Amino acid sequence: MASEELIKRLEATIENIPDFPIPGIQFKDISPIFLDPKLYEDVIGDLVKFSRGKVDAVCGIESRGYLFGIAVAVALDVPFILIRKKGKLPPPVISEKYDLEYGSAEIETREGQIKKGQKILIHDDLLATGGTTEAAAKLVQKQGADVVQFSFLIGLKDLNGEEKLRKFGADIYSILQY
Repeated sequence: MASEELIKRLEATIENIPDFPIPGIQFKDISPIFLDPKLYEDVIGDLVKFSRGKVDAVCGIESRGYLFGIAVAVALDVPFILIRKKGKLPPPVISEKYDLEYGSAEIETREGQIKKGQKILIHDDLLATGGTTEAAAKLVQKQGADVVQFSFLIGLKDLNGEEKLRKFGADIYSILQY
């Protein structure tokens, strides 16, 4: 869906940081995008094209999912709903636990903000293994809403995150694939 021109501009802007945060990881630093307002605007436009007329609300995953997700929700004229790490939102909350490579984590959203029957887009900056995004989708389903789309700035193909999300039957979109 993204134009070749947008893909090239993003690839020229996103910085690859080797061995961060640990040796062997190639970190994709998206922060230079925010130094170029036109590029940021074009990214939002591309994400909006994917979702226009298809969703009732956008859920963004803490914290980098907020960077684009809020702007997408505003452009779509739909609510933006925070999905945060455990203990960051005031009660009442709905929670979902998920496994990490070593241990587990938990995410939450405020009870009542996701409405039964809503069509939800879940947005994050990067899709890696899909664990956090899968937990976010389960959190949405617990509240009777339907996950109809997932969107990401970057998808890491070799980590198979899309496979984990396919069971939700939602459209999956990443502007860039590595």
